[in-house]
Amino acid sequence: MIVATPEVRQRRSWLPPLLRQTPFRRYWTSQSVSLLGDQVSELAVPLFAVLVAHAGPAEMGYLTAAALVPNLLFSLLLGAWADRRPYKRRLMIVADLGRAAVLLLAPALYLLDVLTMPVLYAVAFSVGTFSVLFEVCRTTLFVSLVPREEYVAASALLNGSRAFSFVAGSSIAGVLVKVLSAPGALVLDAASYLFSAATLARVRPAEPAPSDAPGLGLGRGLAALFRIPVLRACVLGSTTLNLFNYMYSALVILYVTRDLGVPPEILGLGLGLAAVGALLGAALAGRLAARFGVGPMYVVGYLLFPAPLILIPLADGPHPVVLAMLFGAEFLSGIGLMILDTAGGALQAGAIPDDLRARVSGAQRTLNYGIRPLGAVLGGTLGAHLGVHPTLWLATVGALGGVLWLLASPIPRVRTP
Repeated sequence: MIVATPEVRQRRSWLPPLLRQTPFRRYWTSQSVSLLGDQVSELAVPLFAVLVAHAGPAEMGYLTAAALVPNLLFSLLLGAWADRRPYKRRLMIVADLGRAAVLLLAPALYLLDVLTMPVLYAVAFSVGTFSVLFEVCRTTLFVSLVPREEYVAASALLNGSRAFSFVAGSSIAGVLVKVLSAPGALVLDAASYLFSAATLARVRPAEPAPSDAPGLGLGRGLAALFRIPVLRACVLGSTTLNLFNYMYSALVILYVTRDLGVPPEILGLGLGLAAVGALLGAALAGRLAARFGVGPMYVVGYLLFPAPLILIPLADGPHPVVLAMLFGAEFLSGIGLMILDTAGGALQAGAIPDDLRARVSGAQRTLNYGIRPLGAVLGGTLGAHLGVHPTLWLATVGALGGVLWLLASPIPRVRTP
């Protein structure tokens, strides 16, 4: 038996209590590396397409669509299938190994001089499909490792990793492409998924029993979303928020650069502040939820995430004032996003029945990812007919409507998951 030295015990005493527990620490490490890999992939694969395959604008659009469409096609199906499997952890390992293998295919074909854009579409589609499988299984493993009273703390740690991946992922991808070339960046990205799989293989929790209901039960996840009051409010609130937020996302870069005259490099700095705000929000979210309750902080997140973005259409006056409003909007919104996600993750983990976790996760992804392109198209259409500035007002104010679903539910009174 290996006994920790006094130095190791002292070093671990600085860790949050959950990270002193070996199974959760391995799970958190795997998730952190996987999230970082996701962010690297989001930039490395398009850069590979541009720099190596010489993709044009239309081809880049097809590549983006290929990565996103598995969320719409497979979330419900894979969620229903996974709920009937006894070991979700093994499926997550398969997903990590699948992503690694597919990402290694592109540089291999490049070296053989047979790489084409259709192959890259297939790579993006396959990585997206494996990512769906990984995500629909994740909640089951989470509740297998974390006691209910620690849901908020665990959610805060995982969202801290997510916030860090926002800050570091794109920068790491850019450096990797510069230093190793685009094919080399994909090889190292694949290595991150292999590391995640190896770490998950060392986590062996007792998972909830699989569903024994007849058939796949594709509709049971959707039915649970709308039957359970907390989940119903969450999905209606998030659908409303995503609809208006993606209307905003479709137009904000155009408005800030063209109408407000903000140079691209300054815009990049402003968007980077959102990631810094997300790091701060992740650090605060767990403490706030523990003190004020997970439900009230979820409501606060629904306000603090979209409300600061009203500063964008409101921005006017001298250039320094406009920049301050832009930076303030992105920074505060990043804080709100992490509070929303941390409280929401803990709240929903406590509300979803064990035998439906993958199906409910699949149903949520279908609705959440399905509404996003609709919001983007609606934003673009309204921007063309009403004008960009009025549409941004509609989008930023409309996003606040998501909180109304929460206020009419039991969520504001929920103190613990």
